[in-house]
Amino acid sequence: MTDYERREVHLVDAFTAESFAGNPAGVVPEGDGLEADQMRAIAAEIGASETVFVRESEDADRQLRYFTPEQEVDLCGHATVAAYARLFEQAVLDAGEYTVATGAGEVTVEIESDGTVWLEGAAPSVSVVDIDYGELADLLGLTETAFAGVGEDLPVARASTGMPFLIVPINYFEQLGDITPDFGAIADRCGAEGAVGIYAFTFDTLDRESTVHGRLFAPSLGVNEDPVTGTASGAVGAYLRRFSGVEGTEYRCEQGDFLDRPGRVRVRTGDAIRVGGRAVTTMSGEIAVPESEDGEIIEA
Repeated sequence: MTDYERREVHLVDAFTAESFAGNPAGVVPEGDGLEADQMRAIAAEIGASETVFVRESEDADRQLRYFTPEQEVDLCGHATVAAYARLFEQAVLDAGEYTVATGAGEVTVEIESDGTVWLEGAAPSVSVVDIDYGELADLLGLTETAFAGVGEDLPVARASTGMPFLIVPINYFEQLGDITPDFGAIADRCGAEGAVGIYAFTFDTLDRESTVHGRLFAPSLGVNEDPVTGTASGAVGAYLRRFSGVEGTEYRCEQGDFLDRPGRVRVRTGDAIRVGGRAVTTMSGEIAVPESEDGEIIEA
């Protein structure tokens, strides 16, 4: 029997103050020494939409690497919140501000004294995308009337604060719930626009204090629908600041209710775009580290 090395691992629900809500992320607090194929295999075994590995960095306070069950991604908002909330909970870190090296560049994370974690994204980028209602209807399985009203004032746009998304406004909450995505077509169109997924939203919300209710579809990342997405919330914050005319410098994004994983993301839009929220650890344990296959040649 092989005696595998074992690493500490946690399952942390982000953008919620309650277990079994929000978006679960795998967190490996000691990720140094793991090869990419080992991290990918661990992420696949954990099965969360993303697993984050905390590592030492020469240029920042820490490095984070993020893996879906299928591939590495440059940045993940909910996994970042999950990792820093867990490090704070374990008293590894105190409240304060920290630099983080990611595949999308260096970002800043702030932990407040109550455990709220804020992630400052990259400089926002927002550009209008030329797409007609007919194609949107085909992509999302809706009729053109779902877009016609709100689309007169708000365009479809590619927005990013580190991860690029197509932001699609929809008239009503009921229509948002009626979405039946064509995942192949979404992956193709997002690929053509240099985006990782579609974030569809409405101003119809469940909570009075919320600004939008959204759903995120990212099949190219192996995540058909993500429960609650920090990087997409940051992108929609940049979008709202530019196009919506909604007043204020803090928005609140609802997501996950259609998956029975409700979460709430705070988005601050001052000089920079910052997304924030709480997180709860739901499971802790150890995981066996698979042997690395890097350098091996597999012959057919």
